[in-house]
Amino acid sequence: MDVRKKTGKLGETAAAAFLEQQGVRILERNFRSRFGEIDLIGVDGPYLAVIEVKTRRGRGSGLGVEAVDLRKQQKICSTFNYYRMKRRLTDFVPVRFDVVEVDMASNCRWIKNAFEYMDH
Repeated sequence: MDVRKKTGKLGETAAAAFLEQQGVRILERNFRSRFGEIDLIGVDGPYLAVIEVKTRRGRGSGLGVEAVDLRKQQKICSTFNYYRMKRRLTDFVPVRFDVVEVDMASNCRWIKNAFEYMDH
């Protein structure tokens, strides 16, 4: 496993632990479809939270949330559409799209409603 993938996996583990401490119940890790991947899916109160995790090794890489550009958001939304169909979720389930930034010290910053759902 290359350094980037290993860093990402460590970040996802740290993010899941952090979110669980905040009361989020993690339902899925690394949900994949032909459209893409969702790092974490969890329940936060009334919301189904679709969570993208961005791990940074240093400040030179910029903020993690900046890496979740429009193209990445569209892939996440397409993957979520597949997830919703596969799990037979209705359109009435409140969904939120979040980003968790993780640094190498496993400090987490949770950005709720980081982006809006895009239907295409």
